[in-house]
Amino acid sequence: MVTCVALVIAAGRGTRFDASLPKQYWPLGGAPLIRRSLLPFLAHPGVTAVRPVIHPDDRVLFDKAARGLSVLEPVSGGATRQESVRLGLESLANMDPDLVLIHDAARPFLSADVITRVIEALGAGPAVVPALPVSDTLKRADGTLVAETVDRRELWRAQTPQGFRFRAILEAHRKLAGQELTDDAAVAERLGLSVTLVVGSEDNAKITTTDDLARAERHASMSRITRTGIGFDVHRFGPGDHVMLGGLRIAHDSGLIGHSDADVALHALTDALLGALGVGDIGEHFPPTDPRWRGEPSETFARHAGRLLTEGGGEISNVDIVIICERPKIAPHRAAIVRQISEILSVDAGCVSVKATTTEKLGFTGRGEGIAAQAIATVLMPPPALGTRRV
Repeated sequence: MVTCVALVIAAGRGTRFDASLPKQYWPLGGAPLIRRSLLPFLAHPGVTAVRPVIHPDDRVLFDKAARGLSVLEPVSGGATRQESVRLGLESLANMDPDLVLIHDAARPFLSADVITRVIEALGAGPAVVPALPVSDTLKRADGTLVAETVDRRELWRAQTPQGFRFRAILEAHRKLAGQELTDDAAVAERLGLSVTLVVGSEDNAKITTTDDLARAERHASMSRITRTGIGFDVHRFGPGDHVMLGGLRIAHDSGLIGHSDADVALHALTDALLGALGVGDIGEHFPPTDPRWRGEPSETFARHAGRLLTEGGGEISNVDIVIICERPKIAPHRAAIVRQISEILSVDAGCVSVKATTTEKLGFTGRGEGIAAQAIATVLMPPPALGTRRV
């Protein structure tokens, strides 16, 4: 099996980006730019692992931006982009992958099709660059005057990810350390490696200025689709001294009966998230007949649903949970349940709503025989045409 690791380079300071944060951590459509740049690789079946390369001062920012993503431990970059790439490549030496894809974190709209074209072309050559032919007329200037019109017929705009056979590009970067070449294909060219061009994408634009970010924000809002899922769960009371609700242990004179820990709130939430993704229900993913899940904390199920969402390139917009019971009283614990769910799903607490109600003594909950919960999850997903949804 061919192994392919993606290096996502995010160690720059963004000197041309007028912002209080390094541009790779600036929010874009509700998610940090770097998170959007990591997701396409995590969702692609041809990519084995993803290694971020970050500035050593940005670890707290990175950990927040990449919460819930299954990436390799980030490594620190250097003073220049070329040095950062070399350090990233060196960190992969023990893994010794067959292929490596090197991508700028400032390109958040990478499609699966571009990744696939780069990987496939590496079967025929040691280096591949996605690029687009120059379509605008080019002028060479002398100050503010036009000196000449430049022939554009053989000119291309290079993009990332640029793909390489790992050992070849590692050797090239080692030999040419300190050259400060503009991209990794230039490093390969300087060492005499042939570089193949494949078609890139107009959407795969690099964000350099705040104007670029504004255009990207419009693109992000237009390209995502909203999906909604509903979940419902019930468990009856039985022997015990506590109940689990929303991942929180609440003292009570009875427990809830179930194959797992019978957390009705998290079970309903898990089903709502799975429903929004269109990938079945909790019983399909965690069958109650499977002894592995006996007594399992229900946060395992909710984290699983959240991970499927992020791996598919999606984001949680909002989750709303209603807990239906006469007892225990939920109000004293509501804020703690919200915090617990936000931690489980790696989202801001503002995205989580928890409410409680009774049935006015009617029905099984009114008679105090058990607890029910209903949940609605609203998520934002990339369009299926982008090819980033793999759940």
